Amino acid sequence: MIEPPRTPDGRYLIVQGKLGPRLWRASNPTLPEQDRRVLVSALMDARRAVRAAGDKQPELTRARRDVDQAKRALGERGPVWWSDGAPDLNRTLVKNSPYRDWWEAQGREAP
Repeated sequence: MIEPPRTPDGRYLIVQGKLGPRLWRASNPTLPEQDRRVLVSALMDARRAVRAAGDKQPELTRARRDVDQAKRALGERGPVWWSDGAPDLNRTLVKNSPYRDWWEAQGREAP
């Protein structure tokens, strides 16, 4: 699997969206590897449960809650895992972020 590019500080993955490249908060890199594996497995199970729930509301609600809990435990949602006071730019377009110049210096466009 090809990993998406990460910002130099490791806080975000760069994911191509309809409107251009977008920042997605990365998992907390200080999580112990074993914990990360368990949480990623729980996240994948929860995502499969979302798909399997279809339009069955109680199951769908429970599965979405489980996805959210796993993502929060991984540091991808909720309070940021860094401590320097920088804001959370999750889902921000790269062109509208402080990473724009870095991204363009990589030979990529931020339309």
